[in-house]
Amino acid sequence: MPSGPVRRAQLIAPFGVGAMIVVRDGTSLISGGLDHWYKYEDGDDDPRKLDIDEFKIEEWRLQRQLKVDHFRLPPDYRKKRPGEQVPNCYLNVPFLRFPLWHFCPSCDHLEKFPLSMREIPRCSECAKKGKKRIMVQVPFVAMCEHGHIQDFPWREWVHRTSTPTCDKPMRLVATGGASLSGQIVKCGCGAQRSLAQITAADTDGTTFLSKNLDSDKSKIFYCQGKRPWLGTEDGESCPGHLRGSLRSASNVYYAQVRSSIYLPRGTGAIPAELVSLLEQPPLATLIKLLSGTGNAVTPEVLRLQYPDLVRPYSNEQLGAALRIVQDESPETVTETLVAGDDWETAYRRAEFNVLRTPKDDDMLRIREAERMAYERDIIRFFSRIMLVSKLRETRALAGFTRVYPQNSQTLEELRDRMWRTIPPENESWLPACLVFGEGIFLELDESMLQKWERRDDVIRRVQPLAANYRRLQAERRLQDRPVEPRYVLLHTLAHLLMNRLTFECGYSSASLRERIYMSSNPDAPMAGVLIYTAAGDSEGTMGGLVRMGKAGYLEPLIRRSLEGALWCSADPVCMEMGASGGQGPESCNLAACHNCALVPETACEDFNRFLDRALVVGDVINRNLGFFTHE
Repeated sequence: MPSGPVRRAQLIAPFGVGAMIVVRDGTSLISGGLDHWYKYEDGDDDPRKLDIDEFKIEEWRLQRQLKVDHFRLPPDYRKKRPGEQVPNCYLNVPFLRFPLWHFCPSCDHLEKFPLSMREIPRCSECAKKGKKRIMVQVPFVAMCEHGHIQDFPWREWVHRTSTPTCDKPMRLVATGGASLSGQIVKCGCGAQRSLAQITAADTDGTTFLSKNLDSDKSKIFYCQGKRPWLGTEDGESCPGHLRGSLRSASNVYYAQVRSSIYLPRGTGAIPAELVSLLEQPPLATLIKLLSGTGNAVTPEVLRLQYPDLVRPYSNEQLGAALRIVQDESPETVTETLVAGDDWETAYRRAEFNVLRTPKDDDMLRIREAERMAYERDIIRFFSRIMLVSKLRETRALAGFTRVYPQNSQTLEELRDRMWRTIPPENESWLPACLVFGEGIFLELDESMLQKWERRDDVIRRVQPLAANYRRLQAERRLQDRPVEPRYVLLHTLAHLLMNRLTFECGYSSASLRERIYMSSNPDAPMAGVLIYTAAGDSEGTMGGLVRMGKAGYLEPLIRRSLEGALWCSADPVCMEMGASGGQGPESCNLAACHNCALVPETACEDFNRFLDRALVVGDVINRNLGFFTHE
């Protein structure tokens, strides 16, 4: 089987479970399911040889959200010399050959090979003529909205039936045209058919491939429920329509990554380092073992088992920290309950409340900037500026989707898709990575924001955007969400600042990320933006982003961001598209395009949707429309 190196963070996204990757020799592989992780090269998974605690990550808030026992770092591949003692060596992550159908560049012969094939695929037709020709994988696959993927149904397609009986050799012939109609499948029996419109689909989810594969139009060719990433060619029942796609198309795989900013669990007299100590092996293992058998975990038990580790702490501190770790303490930092909040808003509110206050923790350091040091014409729009010199983000792969980045599937359905055998609740886990970085947290002035967002012209501006999303929501059965001027303003401001920061402090646009904190709840409103950079190193980054948040640096940054938003190189078309009803992904942007306000998808929380420069700086006719330009 071909192999190649993949960075550990890439196994979360974009090459997580179910994703395809092309390795150095050109072979396309699909990332294997979680059942097969943490096994040795020879397939041995003897737990006595494996120290899984080395890979465990604890992030209590994210564990609650995703309903798992813990997270794990993807395994890294290690070698050892004779006589060396190297833990967890020769671990790898399995990848399987996919697609399975190959064609010969010399004679166009189509042939299918098994998932686990390790040999070089050679053309059997050319071999009959004494030639040794290497076959390559076909560029087409088929998938459905429920996450399944399979080889394109070549034999069914060319014979126009879901139950073909002919088994004669087939060929994939390119006639030279640039479109799919120039690709023709030919069978030895004389049947032939072009691939025209195999990627076409209607807004109701029906596809050309499913409706037109069979010559009998009353018969629908449904998805066969294939899950090759689990190491099997068996399918499951699926009501979805099948659509053809290039295997390299961007909509073949969308990693569903959930992230969380670390928030300290300990407060008051409970040292944060003690809580962290109890969350890591070996103490975490002991606590879990005793709790699972119904035995009480007390400070005395900890002192008996690990006296050196807990010696610096009193029994009162140990008892309080144990209650925090076991979710029994009122001092635990939990999602602040506010009437009307959904779970995601409550999750963000906990971060919002912590980011607004100074903090000095090993994993989270926040300092409040002095507002009076900033220039009045800029600072009047902001109520708070916080400089985050260190933060820790946990990024977990919760699952994946195909065709669309979002659909109606639950977190449990997304998670279970990555397993062939779902583990018991007390052993459940998901792959994750830790990233450390820095950031700037900006909170808009609430009174000024409320006056602006209640204006009739501002409300009218967002109405087409909200209507476009409601249509999309109905088509794909998406979760309901408000599309409000407040969110569009915060989101667009974050994008404008990120694009400007790439010029000001040398970060690539893909290395910056955003977190939007928004709520229109009159009793507990939120209007904040965290722009941060995250790297794989435990020490974080070099402080350039925090420096840009200081007085004398932040004002020019914001000023240039706003000036750049006044005119896009695609104007007047870009601004007119916003006024005429929308553009971009699913028409969920107004005046925002790749030339002015879009960022790499890895940097954006919302797939580059819900953006509008006019709500930030106004449009050509009405500059007073923008939050930063209104009088």
